[in-house]
Formats: sequence, structure tokens, C-alpha cells
Amino acid sequence: MCREEASELSSLKPQLEEHGVPLYAVVKENIGTEVQDFRPYFAGDIFLDEKQRFYGPQPRRMIGLGLIRLGVLQNFARAKRKGFQGNIKGEGFTLGAVFVIGPGKQGILLEHREKEFGDKVNMSSVLEAVQKVQKVQLQ
Repeated sequence: MCREEASELSSLKPQLEEHGVPLYAVVKENIGTEVQDFRPYFAGDIFLDEKQRFYGPQPRRMIGLGLIRLGVLQNFARAKRKGFQGNIKGEGFTLGAVFVIGPGKQGILLEHREKEFGDKVNMSSVLEAVQKVQKVQLQ
């Protein structure tokens, strides 16, 4: 389901660039060709955080029983209907997040942490936060 969200965020790239906001992904592992296989879905730069420092201070996880929750099953079905397939390699229980971060003291303008697998950020909220990003002038 992260590929579905990555694709949707990538569709916003023209609006992000218009506001001078880069698009980044932070991934926790690269097993086999995992990151390479993710690239077609994501139009920004991808960073590997092997020590998972970006995910802390404590990574948020959903245990295996979380896979049988109604919302998760609906999210899986939605992604599959749209033609997105994930992989089942590696650790798959860490929940993801989306942040819009402004420069300097502006800080976090939007923080969306998944509550369950496939709990996507609202794209309109992303664009609203991006419009609040203050451009920093280089001196």
C-alpha cells in the first residue's frame, strides 16, 4: 500500500516544485531490489535509513493480527483494485508516515502517522501544508 500512496504523492510533484518543496521518501530497508522496484512509483529522492532513526524514537508497529482488521482489509482491497501490489520481503510491521516540513524554525506543518496499514494521508491536506511553506532566501 505504500506504493499506492507514493504514486499519489508523486502526482503532486508539480505543485510541490512550484512552492520549492522537494519530495523525499525514507525507507527502512533494501532487501534485494526493493528500493529499485519502488522507484517507478515515487518521483522524488529515496533515502535508506538502515538504523531507523527517522522512525523513532520508538518505531510504531502493528502486529500480525492487525492484518485482519476491517480497515486494513479494505485498504488492501482498494490498493489491489487500483493495480498496486506490494512485496512481502523483510520487516513489514512498521507503520509509515507523511510529513510536510518547512525550513528553519517553521518545522512540521503536517504530520500524518498511519494508525493502521494503508491509512493514507489526505492529499488536499498535503497541498494546504505545502502552501504554508516559507521560502528561505540564500544570502
